[in-house]
Parts: sequence; C-alpha cells; structure tokens
Amino acid sequence: MSDPAALLAAVRRAGAHDNSVLQVHPLRSPGVAALVTQADAAAAQGDYTAAARLLDRALRFEPHAPDLLQARAEMALAQGDWTLAQQLARQALRRGPRFGALCARGWQTLAEVARVQRDAALRAQAGQRVAACRKSDPPPER
Repeated sequence: MSDPAALLAAVRRAGAHDNSVLQVHPLRSPGVAALVTQADAAAAQGDYTAAARLLDRALRFEPHAPDLLQARAEMALAQGDWTLAQQLARQALRRGPRFGALCARGWQTLAEVARVQRDAALRAQAGQRVAACRKSDPPPER
C-alpha cells in the first residue's frame, strides 16, 4: 500500500496552486460546514476513518455536492480503497466544475489510483486532464 499522507499531498498539490480564472465555492449549511471542518481536522491528524465517517454524514445532507464527493474520494484514497476513491472522484468530476482546483484534485485522485494500480493508460489520461483543469486569464487586449 502507498503512504496515505503522500497520496493526499499529491492530490492537494494538484489543486493548491491553481491559477484558473474560474473557481467554484459551494454555499453550505452551518451543520454540514461543521462536519467538513471536523473531517478536515481528523484528516490532518491522520485519522482518515473518522474523517470518512464525518464526510459520509455530510453527504447524507448534500449527496450531490462535488466538493464533498471529492473530499470523501480523498479519504478513500488515504484508506487504500481504490475502487471507492475512483468511483467518488468520477462522481465529483461529473457533478463539479470542469476547471479549477476541484477539477484538478479529482483528476489527480484518478491519477494516483492509476499509479498504485499500475494502469498506465488511465494515469496518462488523468495527468493530461489535470493540466486541462487550469484555465488562465486571457491575455489583455492591446
């Protein structure tokens, strides 16, 4: 099994320095926001099981939220559940934005699953799609 912290770091790096002109930030109920905050804290401490449980609770309230699906995919990745990580990342990509950090994190999740499973074709495709998630500002008119 791969190092969970390294897998998460790779996914988060993909979305960390995104210079896309389009970013999507969800509106969230206070209860779901609290669950996400608690999940983030648990994940930061390496308790991926607790983080996954908290995200599962949040998903009961917002089952189609792409950012929640992606966060849960990342916990599945950290737990070594490649099938679930891939399934949730694909759901997040279908429901989420086609550009920006969330897009990049979804495709990087698929790239990491492909790397671990030695699926060269998916890894190459996902790597290209990570780059395609970045859309910079158009050049200024002269």
